[in-house]
Amino acid sequence: MGARVDRTSDPAILADLLLARRGTAYFLRKLRELPDGEFGGDSLLAGWTRSHVIAHVGYNARALSRLVNWAATGVETPMYASPADRDHEIEFGATLSPNALRNLAEHSAVHLNVEWRDLAPSRWSQQVRTIRGRAVPATETAWMRAREVWLHAIDLDNGGRFEELPEEFLRRLLDDVTSSWAARDVPSFSLRTGAETYDVRPADHPIPVTGTLPALAAWATGRRQRDVTAPRWL
Repeated sequence: MGARVDRTSDPAILADLLLARRGTAYFLRKLRELPDGEFGGDSLLAGWTRSHVIAHVGYNARALSRLVNWAATGVETPMYASPADRDHEIEFGATLSPNALRNLAEHSAVHLNVEWRDLAPSRWSQQVRTIRGRAVPATETAWMRAREVWLHAIDLDNGGRFEELPEEFLRRLLDDVTSSWAARDVPSFSLRTGAETYDVRPADHPIPVTGTLPALAAWATGRRQRDVTAPRWL
């Protein structure tokens, strides 16, 4: 019997799923490269160890699986009961052994992938709700996961680099970040890679920030410092 494949044939959904799956493979590769004795070391996220990051990525897959199940069944199954429950879950997860955390990351990723694979084509447009209360179609779960795994692979701080991430991911990430800034009370910025420009709250004299696409994405998401401080985006 042949391998089971995604039920959807929508090219846009399949492209997003591929990006999320590639990101998952990258995260799990960096996780395999991380020695057990370094799980308790600092990540790139203030106040979080690497164990916190790994636990978060694992529990995020479970949370997104609940959204896909919501889309499949029509029965509301939120990502988390509350933001406080999410935070408590991560703190608990950070106390798990390296072996338990590796299993959590791997098994939860497989579960999410199966939920995506088996979702009926007609259910991908079903509205679900993020932890922030935003109503989105189930298609959004693939991008949500892609963003989590690619960025948090860098946050493990064991060799992952923005320069290794796909250009299509970095462009979409910068679109997300600059759109978030545009909706907030932040200064006017003009981000330029040479080939592309991202203008935020256009003004006569925007703050110019130039660099490669990976360098700008790293700076904009708070993972790399420059003379100019990037505003918060989440």
